[in-house]
Amino acid sequence: MTTTTSAPDALAVFDAVMTRAGAGLPAALTITDDRGTSHPVDPATWCRGHLPGDRRLLARCAGPTLDVGCGPGRLTGALNRLGHPALGIDVSAAAVRIARARGAVALRRDVFGPLPGRGRWRHLLLADGNIGIGGDPGALLRRCRDLLAADGRLHVELARPGTRSWAGDARLHDGTGRPGAPFRWAQLAADDLAATTDASALRVLAEWTEADRWFATLTPA
Repeated sequence: MTTTTSAPDALAVFDAVMTRAGAGLPAALTITDDRGTSHPVDPATWCRGHLPGDRRLLARCAGPTLDVGCGPGRLTGALNRLGHPALGIDVSAAAVRIARARGAVALRRDVFGPLPGRGRWRHLLLADGNIGIGGDPGALLRRCRDLLAADGRLHVELARPGTRSWAGDARLHDGTGRPGAPFRWAQLAADDLAATTDASALRVLAEWTEADRWFATLTPA
């Protein structure tokens, strides 16, 4: 008799990795994209108090801010410490637990589900590759437009110009077992942003780089 075991859920793989990283233990994570190309990431960096390139991003958030995909709360916590009202949301229970332990205000929520403050957020953050959430950057930008106030600002981190933009099924590998089940993810390069915003009711207000990271600020069109 042959038995099969399904691949672990992608969120379960991510939660396990975040738990290790939050405890200061080695935690490897790799995203395999729609072509099978591997993209290693270091979850320990998300658990730091600050990353090069954060300074100018945080300086743009002077009012109520929603940090989408907040992870362990690096940016949400920094804004809270600066006295700004900021809320982090993430689908990972482990990430939200770590964020709260460091003093950040965070909820376990999906950006496409019910959220507080719809249409009233002054700032939204999509940092650390979170433009990939849901595997459709256009749909994510439209959802962010729905959450923003009429004069709000969306600050998004992008892949460097010349990088391949992609959207589709991806897998998470933690290096200790089988890869997780497929999940929808995307990558958006800076030079592809303008085309993606066309149907999102957003327009590009500013673009900048810092510490070899690429960012743009969008506002309702």
